[in-house]
Amino acid sequence: MFRKIATFIHEVKAELRKASWPWDNDPKAKGFQKYKELIDSTIVVLIAMILLAGFVSLFDVLATKVIGLLTGLGH
Repeated sequence: MFRKIATFIHEVKAELRKASWPWDNDPKAKGFQKYKELIDSTIVVLIAMILLAGFVSLFDVLATKVIGLLTGLGH
């Protein structure tokens, strides 16, 4: 069991080394350019979260209305 946990942690570390971090010393991308990438990625994630929240909320309202009408509990 501990061997599986150790293997998992080793694999996670290996994957994290492959990630692009804004504070890495990349000679091609300096200062503001790396942080612009970080800001752009953050904006994309926030927009996706807002859209997903809207979709889930709309589905919840519609499902509540339909179930209310089918069960006779809707006003």
